[in-house]
This record gives sequence, structure tokens and C-alpha cells, in this order.
Amino acid sequence: MVVGALTASPAHAAPADDIRINEVVTTGNVNDSVELYNKGTTTVDVSGWVLRDNNNSSKYKIASGTTLAAGAFRAFDVHGSFGLGSSDAARLYLPDGTTLVDSFGWSSHSDPSWSRCPDGTGSFGKAALTLGGPNDCGSGGGITPVAWPGSSSITTADASNVFGTDLSGLYQEGGVMWGAQNSGKLWRLVPNGSGGWTPDTANGWTSGKALRFTNGSGTPDSEGVTLTGAGSAGGAFVASERNGDSSGTSRLSVLKYDVSGTGTTLTAAKEWNLTSDLPSVGSNLGFEGITWIPDATLTGAGFKDESTGSAYNPSLYGAHTGGVFFVGVEGTGMIYGYVLQDSGAFTRVASISTGLAGVMELQWEPQASRLWVVCDDTCSGQHRTMQVNASGVFATTAIYNRPTGMANLNNEGFSVAGADECVGGSKPVYWADDSNDSGHALRKGTITC
Repeated sequence: MVVGALTASPAHAAPADDIRINEVVTTGNVNDSVELYNKGTTTVDVSGWVLRDNNNSSKYKIASGTTLAAGAFRAFDVHGSFGLGSSDAARLYLPDGTTLVDSFGWSSHSDPSWSRCPDGTGSFGKAALTLGGPNDCGSGGGITPVAWPGSSSITTADASNVFGTDLSGLYQEGGVMWGAQNSGKLWRLVPNGSGGWTPDTANGWTSGKALRFTNGSGTPDSEGVTLTGAGSAGGAFVASERNGDSSGTSRLSVLKYDVSGTGTTLTAAKEWNLTSDLPSVGSNLGFEGITWIPDATLTGAGFKDESTGSAYNPSLYGAHTGGVFFVGVEGTGMIYGYVLQDSGAFTRVASISTGLAGVMELQWEPQASRLWVVCDDTCSGQHRTMQVNASGVFATTAIYNRPTGMANLNNEGFSVAGADECVGGSKPVYWADDSNDSGHALRKGTITC
């Protein structure tokens, strides 16, 4: 069922005409949200513009200082001002509150999203939820899922009941595997001599190290971990969706930890709290995966910066890690790219629709210049790969079913070995099973190099 937009008032002078209602979500994990899109060629200041439903007394005023670059998307959670019903409308007005810019009406709830296809100009239809990024006008872009690109055989990669439940994000750094556990713990693992991993017993790592926020308190719900080009010497970066001591409140953060000491507790050296910059999600539906991609790789691929509408230029952002962090959101299936500056400032440079119901892990594989996007048993263990396309944005290049030798497990972690481990055209990969099925949290497989 496709529902057309309501009739808008006469055209207004540019650039107001360039701002369109592009996506509306009325129910589900992220409800009462309206996305705007700038289909024009110049940045538009939308400070003070007003969003309403079909009731004239409703009002959500866009915050001062809010702009939309050419080609940019921005979602607004209007739940605190009004709700969007099963038969309702979303309307956008200039700051005077009377000049209608755009509107869209519907007669049934989004399933899960009402989305314009193509962005900004097409008609509305039901599609995957992609708030803050391009609409998914065809899940997977017409790509057919294929068999796993490696062995179908899967083996356990840990001893029985070492980690228990909640082991999530993984990142392999040569002969070390870093693991993030939801209970606010970071593990440093070393080879166990039989192709798997065991906790490092040196420097306080035997039982993993407890994580804290920058003030030394709280329990980050640590879901993902990654390193930059500096390796662990440059700090471990952990994605957290909330403070476990206040579990009902979202706190979508990236935390940096110095992992060189011997203490059993790590206090974050820096926190980038990105909650206010992203569509609202449930407190247990936030960041799940994180990975880092070097600036040189992105510029070489012609990556486009959504905040400027132009080719990504790292020099615009001052001192940062020399790359972009990509974080995956469980509740929306979206990926967002951020430059995290040393000053604590941040800029969103990408919003990527995956076509998946949720993103549980992200891994950049330098050898193949591809981004692995992983879903758990919610998606029957499907994996996707993405690369920067000719338009400068990440797009799906392949969809892989899980290996036939692995049950549909709650795999929230995934890591890919380096090129140095490629033997006979294959190299290892590892999964972390959040549910610790059959007493094992880590499993090992292969992919083609």
C-alpha cells in the first residue's frame, strides 16, 4: 500500500523547497520520528522550523543552529511533543508556523517505515527503517544471498564455560583477540595452542578488566571494541549503548581506554556521547558494533562526507585518530560514521542503511577493502559486505548466509584474521555467541582470502 503526500501549500522560495519530509516512523523500536532530507545543492538552516501531526495545536520546534547540508538526512524524535497515530500526518512549517513546506499523510502504521523512494522526490511506501540515512528502496539492492565464502565446518574456539553469557564484540590484533562483554568488561585473549583463545593471565587480565566511565563510576554496556592504526598502544575504543547502573536510559557512546597498565579496572580516558545526534532507540537497542577505517583508505575510495556533501576531507576536522569510526545500531539496522576529534568534538560523516533488521557487529577487512556487517539469530546469522561505490557511499556488495555447520546462534561478535594468516587461500574468522550456547562463547571458521 502506498499513501501519497497531502497537498502542500504553493511553492516557497528556495532553499525551503529543497527540504522534504523523507521518512516517517509511527510505531516499533523507534516510534514518532520524522526525517528531513535536503535534496538541493546548498546547506539550509532549519532552525526554528516546526513539525506537526494532523493537529494544529501540536508543535515540535527544531533547535537553533540546526542545518542540513546538501544531500543530508536528519531524523527528529517528536515523541515528547506529540504522537504519530495509525491514521495521521506529518507536516513541516517555516519558523512562522503558518507557511507549509511539506507534508505527508497515511491511513495505517508504518511497517516499519513510510519512506520516499527515491529520496526527496519519490512517493511514499512501506520500507525498511533507515532514519538518518538514505532510504532502502529495495532490501539488499536486489542482491541474492549466497553460501558462506569459506568452509562450512565450525569448531569451538574456547574452553568450556570460560566467559559465560554476554561476550559480544571482537577485534583481532595479530596474536591478541580483544573481546567486549556487555557487563562492562574488556578481555585480552591469547592463543590457547589449539587454534582458539584463552584469557591472558598477565598484567591483571586473567578475569577481564572492569570498565568505567571517565569519572571512574558506572558500568558501560560494552558491546563492541576496535583499535585504530596505532593498535592497542593507541587505546582500545569501546562502543556502549547505556550505563548498566541506569539501564533504562540510552547512552550511545564511544569510550577510549588505555589498556597498557596492570590494574584490573579501566577508567575511560575520553567519552564521545553521541546520543543527541542520533534517532532515539530503546536503551537496549543501541550501539552493538564498532570498527575504524583509515582516512587514506576512505579518501582513496572517493568517500563522500554527508556533513559537507562533498568528498571527505580529513583536514577539516583537526586532530583526530586518522580515520573514521563506524558504529552499528541494533534497533534500526543503521550504521553511522563519525570523526571523533581529540578535543571531544564529533561529526557524523555517514549514515548507511544496511537492509538488516539489526546490526550486531562491524569489521573492516583491509585485505579486501570491505566492511563486514553482521546480524545475529534475528536475521538467521546473515552477513553482508559493503564497499564505497561510485557515488562515494557504502553500498552492499554481497549477502552471505551463515556457514551450514553453525546453528542459528546469538552471534554478536565477529572478527577476521589478518592477511598474514592466509594459508591455501583461506584464513580464520571467529564469532562470539552472546548466549554461550553449549557452554562455548567463541567459535572458529574460515573465509577465502
